[in-house]
Amino acid sequence: MPSPGGATQGWFASSKAAVGNKGESMNLQSANPGNRFPLPDQDALREREEEARKIRRLQVMISMVTSVISQDPSLTLQEASELAAGAKRAALAMFPDKELAYDLLYKPRLQRLIRERFRLQ
Repeated sequence: MPSPGGATQGWFASSKAAVGNKGESMNLQSANPGNRFPLPDQDALREREEEARKIRRLQVMISMVTSVISQDPSLTLQEASELAAGAKRAALAMFPDKELAYDLLYKPRLQRLIRERFRLQ
């Protein structure tokens, strides 16, 4: 068991000295004046953030469509089908190459909801 001031504490202190003060980080943007050429990590981060925003937008949209289909008493079968088709068009506009994912994740949910709501089949 290391004593206070022993090897473990010395190692920790030396690693803190190498890293710097807590909360201090390397300022990579200052190394790139004018930020004319974004660093690859910045591009990847922006892409991930944009992807996350689009996914969240899709989730909210599907949630709203399912709420309307399940809760609007005046909604007709035709209108519910149009809502589901519109949701698919919007999803594919956001994610053009993900039709299979939509068909696996959201289409069955919307079909089941419409079947239950209008007592089909």
